[in-house]
Amino acid sequence: MITVTELRFLADAQTSYHILKPWWDVFWYYITMVMLMIAVLAGALQLTQSRMLCLPCKAEVENHCAYPLEPVLRHVNLSTASAGQAVPSIGIQNDLHRQQYAYIDAVCYEKQLHWFAKFFPYLVFLHSIVFAVCSNFWLHYPSTSSRLEHFVAILYKCFDSPWTTRALSEAVAQQTIKTQHRKRSQLRTSSGAEDAEARRQSLQPAIESSAVEDDASGVLDKREGEQAKALFERVRRFRFHVEQKDIIYRLYMKQIVVKVIALIVIIAYVSYYLMNITFEIDCIVDIEAFTGYRRYQCVYSLAVIFKVLATFYVLLVFLYGYACFYSLWWMLRSSLKQYSFEAVREKSKYSDIPDVQNDFAFILHLADQYDPLYAKRFSIFLSEVSENKLKQINLNNEWTVDMLRNKLRRTAKDKMELHMFMLSGLPDNVFELNEIEVLILELIPDAKLTPMITQLVNLKELHIYHSTLTVDLQALSFLAENLETLHLKFTTTEKIPSWLFLLKKLKELYLAGSLDNYSYFYIEGLQDLKNLKSLYLKSSLPRIPPVVTDLLPSLEKLSINNEGNRLIVLISLKKMTNLTCLEMLNCDLERIPHSIFSLRELQEIDFRGNNFKTIEEIISFQHLQKLTCLKLWHNSIAYIPIQIGVLANLEQLYLNHNNIEVVPLQLFLCNKLRVLDLSYNNLSFIPEEIQLLKNLQYFAVTKNSIETLPDGLFKCSKLQYLLLGKNSLMSITPQVGDLMNLIKIELIGNQIESLPPEMESCQSLKPNCIIVETHVLRTLPSLAKENTKPSQREKMQ
Repeated sequence: MITVTELRFLADAQTSYHILKPWWDVFWYYITMVMLMIAVLAGALQLTQSRMLCLPCKAEVENHCAYPLEPVLRHVNLSTASAGQAVPSIGIQNDLHRQQYAYIDAVCYEKQLHWFAKFFPYLVFLHSIVFAVCSNFWLHYPSTSSRLEHFVAILYKCFDSPWTTRALSEAVAQQTIKTQHRKRSQLRTSSGAEDAEARRQSLQPAIESSAVEDDASGVLDKREGEQAKALFERVRRFRFHVEQKDIIYRLYMKQIVVKVIALIVIIAYVSYYLMNITFEIDCIVDIEAFTGYRRYQCVYSLAVIFKVLATFYVLLVFLYGYACFYSLWWMLRSSLKQYSFEAVREKSKYSDIPDVQNDFAFILHLADQYDPLYAKRFSIFLSEVSENKLKQINLNNEWTVDMLRNKLRRTAKDKMELHMFMLSGLPDNVFELNEIEVLILELIPDAKLTPMITQLVNLKELHIYHSTLTVDLQALSFLAENLETLHLKFTTTEKIPSWLFLLKKLKELYLAGSLDNYSYFYIEGLQDLKNLKSLYLKSSLPRIPPVVTDLLPSLEKLSINNEGNRLIVLISLKKMTNLTCLEMLNCDLERIPHSIFSLRELQEIDFRGNNFKTIEEIISFQHLQKLTCLKLWHNSIAYIPIQIGVLANLEQLYLNHNNIEVVPLQLFLCNKLRVLDLSYNNLSFIPEEIQLLKNLQYFAVTKNSIETLPDGLFKCSKLQYLLLGKNSLMSITPQVGDLMNLIKIELIGNQIESLPPEMESCQSLKPNCIIVETHVLRTLPSLAKENTKPSQREKMQ
């Protein structure tokens, strides 16, 4: 028993597929329904009416009944009329019982009636079922039905989506504006200035109204935006799945071929056997022993109506065949496995809508036969431009101006910074925060700088970390005039944006990513950055790119972090005569390159993280008269050469994180030293001659093996930072009180039990800047008094 709910479900399922049925499919459906009605009508007549009526024949002439009934009656009527006698009762006189007549009718029906006349209703019904199955098999075959159901569900959602309406409205408005502008230009050239102005005013409302409609259609709430976003993802997955095969196309083609073959067979045999449906039938049955007669004259009462129905049925089959041959011609006349959206691309601003193929293309061709508007609306969800625009709207709804303002932070350099991390794009509301000075974009796959960036009048620094940034022409012009610092992290050199070489006011450039000999041409545009002063490269370079050493004469600072890989061929460094700062970090260098001694303008050198074991070349630094800062930290240096004393102008020396055991006395001849860092070495004492460093302000010997401090250390009256942590000190001399400029002292990790009271004489030293164990800190008299006051109050209470 089929319930009403099940019937309704079947009806809804058929209705949902109507967009995939061209006119010939609909035509087939109605013809099939008429065929079924013919079969039902013929079957009902066959079941309700007497099938055949038979009468016995008394005589036979030439193998037929001797007297047909009508000639005998005519002869009797004429003879009696001439004699003036009454018409006698005539006919076939027999003594057969009613049951015998029924028996004869049944036997003649089964034995003598042609099978086509007998089974005509069932044949028509069978043909209709075959046609119905052939027309709908592709909709229910497992491999195709799931794809078709998915497509129909997506198509209806795309058709009804507010985003589709918005996108098409924009396209129409844009086309209208172009048309109006074209008309206006034609009017100005064809008529006078006054007439053109009048017509222009008449056309202006249409343009304004379209713009208003565009603005109105642009309103998209959060829920609708999320639904449209999910639709884009569903369309993308559906396209990837369906475009790989053409199973729907092949099955649809096979259906048509089967129907064409079936039609040819049906037309052939139905036309041939149609003449076998006759009214009169001569029946010879060998049952004379039961009835006394051998031959019977029978009539088939349904012959006339069946012949009419059969003729009408043949006509329907011809019409069905016409639709079949047309559909076969449609399938073969052009490639239905390719679908082009060229017309949609021309009429809309979404020029990136891709063409599709295989089953996806075939389904869209079928939908076009129903209504081309479906494919047009569906195409909106194939466009990356449309998807990016939707993402931008959703992003703007999510990130309001107030939320972005709460993310603003002030950096250590006292700059207002905004850090955007792992977003789908860059919210337009960012450009409303004109106080931004530093903008960081990290892991943003599709960020775009629009002309609205011109509102960020204070923007000077831009960070792009593993993000793809598209820059509008007007935005690029703004960046070229205002941007001074650019940080760029990338995975491959193809990710380096070409627009960065147009930033003519750029002063600092940081590039971090994969660079090798084969990708140097990607950074050849650096030669166009005439104002570039500082260049930072973090990569695995086999050698310094030629564009850096040969074509950047104005470069003043070069920093190379080679991430532990060896940097070779450093002879080209001598060409960079204007360098004031050179950093060669983690370059696996074993010796100081001689080429740097030709750079007379150098003021700062940093060799952090290399593999130096000796620095005998340090004597050559005397040629660098302007050198004030030397960083040899994080190496494997075992000793300091005595030639260090020739660096008379040196102000900062970093030798921390090495293997140095002894400090040579010649080091203290560098009497301009302000910073000396010997932390994380193997020192056991500090020479008394350190007192010669009268300008020393920062001294660090953290993590050594020092047991005592020389008195000369406390004669460095300008000392502000004294870092002595993690050594073997037992006590601190009271002379520490002579360091009146001391700001910070680190003593943690030693064996000190108490602090001298004289330490409180250091007026600039605050208790929170004394880095030592808590119990040791409390030994200072001032802190000890504060700790005793609460205990005295408790005793009084």
